[in-house]
Amino acid sequence: MEDAVSRSSVESSSTNDDYVVVNGEPKLKITGDINDLNDEVSQSSKKMTSTLTPSSSLGADPQSPISSVDNVFPSSQSTGAIGEDPVSGDRVTDEGYTTFNGVTYLGCALVNAPRSEVEIYRNMSILNEQSKQAIPIELYVPRTSEGNVRTNGVVRLVDPGTDTDIACYKIHRILFCARGPSDSEEKMCFAFTCSHGDNPDSAIFQCHVFRCELQEAVAKILYSFATSFRRLPKSIGRSTSSISEAEVTAIFSVNLEFKEDDGKGSYSTCPKDKNIFKFRCDYDKKIVISVTQTGNKELRIERCFGLLLSPGRNVKDGDMHLIEMNSMGYSSDGRTYSISGNWEISEECFKVLDTETPKDTRVFLTVAVDLVICGIQEPVRFAIETKAKIFPHNERFWYFTKKPHQEQFFVKLKLNCGSRMPKTETDAPDVVQYEVVEVQSQTQIDRQKAGMSLQGLKHHRQMSEGVQSPQDDDESDGDEPLLSGSGVVSKEVTDDNLLEAWHEVLVKWHQNLSQRPKQVQQLAKKGIPEALRGEVWQLLAGCHDNSELMEAYRILITKESPMESVIQRDINRTFPAHAFFKQSGGLGQDSLYRISKAYSVYDEEIGYVQGLSFLAAALLLHMPEEQAFSVLVKICFDYELRDLFKQGFEVLHLKFYQLERLMQDLTGDLYEHFMEMGLEIHMFASQWFLTLFTAKFPLFLVFHILDLFLCEGKDVIFNVAIALLKMSRKDLLALDFEGILKYFRVHMPKKYRTEEAARELMAAAVSAKVTSKKLKKYEKEYITMKEQEMQQEDPIERMERENKRLLEDNMRLEQENDDLAHELVDSKLTLKSELDEVQDQNKEMKTDLTKHKKLLKDTQEEKHRLEVENQQVKEMCRKELERLETENSRNTVIVTDYKQICTQLSERLEKQQTAHREELSRIKILVKSCEACSKMFDADGKVNLPEPKIDPEKMNPKIVDLQQQVRELELELAQTKLALVESECKTQDLTHSLHAAVSEIQASKNTWFTKTLNSIKEVANTHTGKKEPKD
Repeated sequence: MEDAVSRSSVESSSTNDDYVVVNGEPKLKITGDINDLNDEVSQSSKKMTSTLTPSSSLGADPQSPISSVDNVFPSSQSTGAIGEDPVSGDRVTDEGYTTFNGVTYLGCALVNAPRSEVEIYRNMSILNEQSKQAIPIELYVPRTSEGNVRTNGVVRLVDPGTDTDIACYKIHRILFCARGPSDSEEKMCFAFTCSHGDNPDSAIFQCHVFRCELQEAVAKILYSFATSFRRLPKSIGRSTSSISEAEVTAIFSVNLEFKEDDGKGSYSTCPKDKNIFKFRCDYDKKIVISVTQTGNKELRIERCFGLLLSPGRNVKDGDMHLIEMNSMGYSSDGRTYSISGNWEISEECFKVLDTETPKDTRVFLTVAVDLVICGIQEPVRFAIETKAKIFPHNERFWYFTKKPHQEQFFVKLKLNCGSRMPKTETDAPDVVQYEVVEVQSQTQIDRQKAGMSLQGLKHHRQMSEGVQSPQDDDESDGDEPLLSGSGVVSKEVTDDNLLEAWHEVLVKWHQNLSQRPKQVQQLAKKGIPEALRGEVWQLLAGCHDNSELMEAYRILITKESPMESVIQRDINRTFPAHAFFKQSGGLGQDSLYRISKAYSVYDEEIGYVQGLSFLAAALLLHMPEEQAFSVLVKICFDYELRDLFKQGFEVLHLKFYQLERLMQDLTGDLYEHFMEMGLEIHMFASQWFLTLFTAKFPLFLVFHILDLFLCEGKDVIFNVAIALLKMSRKDLLALDFEGILKYFRVHMPKKYRTEEAARELMAAAVSAKVTSKKLKKYEKEYITMKEQEMQQEDPIERMERENKRLLEDNMRLEQENDDLAHELVDSKLTLKSELDEVQDQNKEMKTDLTKHKKLLKDTQEEKHRLEVENQQVKEMCRKELERLETENSRNTVIVTDYKQICTQLSERLEKQQTAHREELSRIKILVKSCEACSKMFDADGKVNLPEPKIDPEKMNPKIVDLQQQVRELELELAQTKLALVESECKTQDLTHSLHAAVSEIQASKNTWFTKTLNSIKEVANTHTGKKEPKD
């Protein structure tokens, strides 16, 4: 993820190649352009000129570009105006130094990439944020290094109060300078990295961080560094490597103990079981460290620079957390220096150390103390790794020991060229005399001794070439060896026929994985395409989709290995030139660490060996971790690579003899030249066999060699070795002993940086006349020679050696026996536990079976009851259906009769209405024919007469009767109409009911009830049909 630091790193520009430090040669790299720094210094100086007095220059050298302007800024001691303290800025001293006041030293940290801007910015940010004990200093930067590299060519940190040196750094060992980004909290900070150590094996790099009171001062200081290096003659730097510096070793014994708050205002010592401390949750603790010097070299501790703590082990410096110190000082006897600090367990970073641990588990923690020791340039860090178990808050401990954890540290020191040894007792005791070369604990030494190495080989030189400083130009032809992992391998294939051929082979191969196609060997000689290497390597090794090994890997990475510290050390040296493995703690290094650790646990006999990480790294570049581990196991076991490390490297000696005989037969003149020079085969070929050429050669060549190795087997190493010797024959014949070794180490790998040279070498290797028959012959010769040597040597010596070997085998077998016995006991306990669990499960299952049987019986009874109820429901439904059908028939008849009555009534009503209308018309006609009567009606036909007064006595009886009949007819007509309306309403209701019944019957035709009724009807019809013939 790109952040502000990385962006500023990209945008910054470095100075030219003259400013790079390599192996003591004085060169420097500074972020930002030197001209920009000069301009910034000039601009800041102009702003300050108006407030300065003419005395600010203090007699500066007019030839110095710094002293040509008034570069003065207030010191940390100044309290008045700027002009009131003209000497508190940067000044040129008589000793040739430019002095800067107002500078604060924030601390230092170990770094792996000394010229990485990202890493130096990260350390600058951490120290600027976390440093609580910053030290005010005066910074002395030499104006020139000319003539003073061996004496005064050092950057000095001086205590402004006592005017004594706190630390000194050789100017030619400073590799990189950087200033904080202008838009961050570190804009007033600067830092430089410095190398320590005489050779690459012991070299370490430290980043020192400083903070200024004024932002303008940062540019001046970096400009001073740049001008110092610019004036350095190149001839001086190379002479520094010949300086002999005395080395001494100081031994310190460090005791560590923890104390817990007992709730009564005091602290009680935490108990310890073997090497595991016992802590309780939610209790604040106190850390007590006692340091005693046990060696002959007497060094007095001045003060404790910091007390640090962090969960875990192999902790990076940036992950350590400062602990508030309570006290520090020597005891009454003056021999033991004690430091104590309060550990507040409630802090979030210590949460894992305040959480109860499960049974049979523990947590690691690392405690470190930085000590300022008189006579040593910089603080010395003692880091102690220990274990702890976290118990509940109310836990009580009955059986325990309160002995402190003890660790011994060996501090290798060398005399600083810029200091002097005290000649008399009156000399100042705090004169800086030594700088730290290496700090090792007894635990680290024991782990290294437990690791497998090539110590058994005669005249064996160390395989690892040490940590090299990354070069700006990997293609240079200098004296620096080529870094492992160099070179770019392209995935593009220009030969379409080659891709087509591999496609056909892979299709055929996947159809039958047990048989390798014949074309594979010929194609592998030309080189496997980069895009296909991961798949083809797995197929060649016979572990394609090997689920067993991949599952074992997932388990192995969770286990601990005794070789973890050795593995961690080698990881940083593996493929440092490749981007995937360059970053410390990155994805590549983490994956490589897990694979190496898993193999060390998987192969208990061999464990982890030097060189294994290079082969694992080459595999990781082509496949995931699990698959890379599977191929690595196959190479070590099936291709017999692990045999080279067994039985005192007997098989490796055989390989050396076979290569020597091949040289004698195929390159006789070169063999004779080596014999004259006294050069033995193991001096240059041991790394070839043990790492399969992966440690030094470019990746393009390494991958092609692995193609042939996996395809044709282990004898390919001889083909490649003979090809290398033949192609370098002329160069080797012209060199002496030292030149030959240097050629093998430096120039030979660089010779094959191009793909054309690598292809030419592999073509020569394929055509080399190395046959298995010839190698078998040499093997017989070697065995015969060894037998003759055994016969000629003293029988007592032979028996002693044999006895020693048998004792070692016996110890190994006893250890294996103990391990097997332990495993057997564990397996028995596990089986017993599993048996108890199975028996408990069996008992539970029997109980469940009884319950289920009872439940089954109840279910069957319930089923029988439901079947009886079903039959009863069916019978009831049949009877109800018959009743409904009968009622339906009766209702149909009633509806039909009702319809007929309504029809008759309607006809009768119509007839009566017609007769009534006719009778009314006849009466109207009669009335109109009478003149007297017609006047009784108006034009509309309405009667218009006064109410007649009828005398009942005078009324005609017939008229009365007729009127009575009319009223009866009207009443009967009204009743008939009412009955008609009621019949029509009933008819509509019955019609709706009929439609609803029909719809319901239609909808329920497919239901089980309908089917049941239909089946009942069919049965009833069948029975009825059978009865009719009898009748």
